[in-house]
Amino acid sequence: MFSDKTILVTGGTGSFGKVFTRYILENCNPKKVIIYSRDEYKQYVMQEEFSSFSGRMRFFIGDVRDRERMYRALDGVDVVVHAAALKQVPAAEYNPLEAIKTNIYGAQNIIDAAIDRNVDKVIALSTDKAVHPVNLYGATKLVSDKLFTSANAYSGSKRTTFSVVRYGNVAGSRGSVIPFFRRLVDSGARELPITDFRMTRFWITLEQGVQMVIRAINESKGGEIYVAKIPSFRVTDLAEAMLPEAEQKEIGIREGEKLHEEMITMEDSRTTYEYDNYFIIYPNFNWWDNAKHFTPGGALVDPEFHYKSDTNEHFLTIEELRSWSGRV
Repeated sequence: MFSDKTILVTGGTGSFGKVFTRYILENCNPKKVIIYSRDEYKQYVMQEEFSSFSGRMRFFIGDVRDRERMYRALDGVDVVVHAAALKQVPAAEYNPLEAIKTNIYGAQNIIDAAIDRNVDKVIALSTDKAVHPVNLYGATKLVSDKLFTSANAYSGSKRTTFSVVRYGNVAGSRGSVIPFFRRLVDSGARELPITDFRMTRFWITLEQGVQMVIRAINESKGGEIYVAKIPSFRVTDLAEAMLPEAEQKEIGIREGEKLHEEMITMEDSRTTYEYDNYFIIYPNFNWWDNAKHFTPGGALVDPEFHYKSDTNEHFLTIEELRSWSGRV
């Protein structure tokens, strides 16, 4: 799929963008990878880090909010991976219009530019927070998901297809609990704060997220939401794994925070199919042609199925968490 193709990654200087870019450059022989982001310093750092690939990389300064710049950037592009977002929950709560401009209007700009520039595929990254959202960030990502799945009806005679990959907090990523706990441990803390002792989360690594995106690029027909099958963990178990016998202090759940992550609702179960290592939520539109768009090998889930971190069948043990947290 990637051989001799041009791939553009929005928000490409972020954690996902770096891992994705390195993987496809090392393994997939693309013609060119374009990193599209608005932070010139992060682009400079990434250019230095990826200097051995400089002949196949381009760096575009730009914002997904800038419609004209998106049109310029997508000229000649085959595949877009949309990872740019304003994603910090407190920042979105305090700056709601900024989150809307980036996460919603930015999505629309990508859709219009991709269709008009005849891009082959667009894969948009989503989040568990888009499912039954309780904060503004989640609400904007729900709208974004709807825009990308519905965009397939607007392609007309153009070849462009749009799909979504959804996953929860990435282990070890900026703002996640592991680096927060690690900083406390490294500073000599003997107490770890827990917002709520009942809290659970899904566990996914950046590498697993990259593999889901590559799968979606290779097999998606347009309109699907891909959800990886991944284990869950209890935050109290993670604290025990990272600092055994430490005191754990419950400090109260934060504004906009959920007790448990959810990635597939019971309402979506009617169109959700289970595969070996992932689920696909298919769209429920009259333009959807099952014979043309369906990926073989899946089985329709139970009508009361829902995918939540607290009811997941696979939970990581403290020993597994101790081993895995040391790798991220």
